[in-house]
Parts: sequence; structure tokens; C-alpha cells
Amino acid sequence: MVPKVDEVTSGELVARARQNDQVAWDALVERYTGLLRSIARSYDLGAADMADVTQTVWLRLVERLDELREPDRVGSWLAVTAHRESRWTLRRRGRELPAWSVPDQAPDPAGGCVERTCVQRERLSDVASAIRAMPERCRRVLRFFALAPVTYAEAASALDIPVGSVGPTRARCLADLRRRLGESL
Repeated sequence: MVPKVDEVTSGELVARARQNDQVAWDALVERYTGLLRSIARSYDLGAADMADVTQTVWLRLVERLDELREPDRVGSWLAVTAHRESRWTLRRRGRELPAWSVPDQAPDPAGGCVERTCVQRERLSDVASAIRAMPERCRRVLRFFALAPVTYAEAASALDIPVGSVGPTRARCLADLRRRLGESL
């Protein structure tokens, strides 16, 4: 009985991809594209840059597939490569840090600001200001987890921190955000 593609390990998919197995390639792309896109999004890249980063990472894998020493860790390799490509894209665009933006407050059509909308916008502004004031590492961690469901192993690879540090780092960043928001109220 042939195992389903989703039951095959990443290392086995890499081995099959090395043999030009299109099903294996498709499975790798399906398995990891969401992770790559979430890493690029964590750098606050636009849709075009995010697509470019994702495509470039897949190209890098094609170029280096036979050089992978630990095929079972292809997900980590892809995450680190996406991390580097995203940083390179920011530098190429002349941006050092991802920018948090808050939509402009516009009045409602009736000429005033609907109270609920105003409260929501003020709260969003408070959150954005608190996040902007945080260290860059926390901004990236919070953005990364907010954008897509990921495992701690994927997060560790993408954020370039040890797996055992992901949970405590996330908890510290969330506590810092709560503290900052408490101070702004």
C-alpha cells in the first residue's frame, strides 16, 4: 500500500523530489508555502514582495536540493531562507524595520464619527502605538503569531531563536504588550 502524501515525512518528499517526482514537489509546496508566506508577512512586506520572497525561496531550494545535509529539516531550511530573503527585500527597498500603520480616521457619511467606530479606532491606535514602542524582536514575534497558525518549531526557525525560547519569548512579549496597553488606558 502506498502511503498518502500527507503521511510521508519531509525527508522522504525531498528524496523523491531529488528524483524529479512532481507529486513530491507539489506536496512540499503545499506543506510549506503557508509558512513561507507568514514569514514574509511578519516583515510587513506587501503582497508583491511577499510573493517574490516565497518564489525566491522555492527557487533556492531547487538550486540546492541535492546539497541539503538533513532532508528531514527542509522546513527549517525553508524558514531560515525565507527569513533571510525577507530581510534582504527590506534592505533592498530601503526599509530597516517593518512599519506598523494605522488607518486614517475618517468621519462617517453622516458627518460625525460613529462612537463604536471611534472607540475601535482609538483602541487600534493604542495597540499600534504600544507595538511600535516595543523592541523589534517582540514586534516580529507578535506579528508572526498573529498572521498564521504555526508550530513552535516553525516559529523558531523563522524567528531564528531556539525552540525552547519560543513560548517564553511570546509570553514575555504579550505581557509587555498588556502592560503597555494598561498604561495607555
